[in-house]
Amino acid sequence: MQYNNVGTLYLVSTPIGNLEDITFRAINILKSVDLIAAEDTRRSKILLFKYDIKTKMISYFEHNKFQRLQQIEEILKNNKDVAVITDAGTPAISDPAYKLVRKAIEIGSKVEAIPGASAVLTALVSSGLPTDRFLFEGFLPPKKGRKKRIENFKNIEATIIIYENNNRLKRTVNQLLEVLGDRPAVLCRELTKVYEEIVRGTLSSLKDLLENKTFKGECVLLLSKDDQNIYFD
Repeated sequence: MQYNNVGTLYLVSTPIGNLEDITFRAINILKSVDLIAAEDTRRSKILLFKYDIKTKMISYFEHNKFQRLQQIEEILKNNKDVAVITDAGTPAISDPAYKLVRKAIEIGSKVEAIPGASAVLTALVSSGLPTDRFLFEGFLPPKKGRKKRIENFKNIEATIIIYENNNRLKRTVNQLLEVLGDRPAVLCRELTKVYEEIVRGTLSSLKDLLENKTFKGECVLLLSKDDQNIYFD
């Protein structure tokens, strides 16, 4: 059903680390909308405070998405604008914002994406791996279906990009090496932050590194097809 007076849903990209990595347009949108739906209001308050954004904010994340979906739908139907932001990066990438987008489209709301920072592209372009074709896998399943998902990578002719947290990183690298064999690989963490770190090598060299070192926070892991031409010296 289409509504005559429906607000706009904005998907606003926010910094993935350095708070200066936000666009003028994003700041203006966040100041002008009637409501901000944030994945984590505590973390988002830091960004909003820095840029003197006083817009009302509510949480919208995986565990309250159904309740909030109805609430935000009613706000849009009342011809009020809503901005969605995630903890870091672009909304709807590995978070439930896409469900809100579908609902907004269903009720006739205009949906606008405000481009900006993305850990996927930041990691890819700085990795040194081929960028002409890539697959963003997001987070691997923690348990069920994990090995099968990895096996599906065998015939993919593209750079594969995986999100992973530090608790599962060692396990993930070991499983990738076991199933896929040794490949060129790059590990990125703390992108755009003071302690940004990019480790280039192979799955086997990353395995050796992780035996003695712990990477804190969420990481981006990239791997390529086994190609002698793109191995790092």
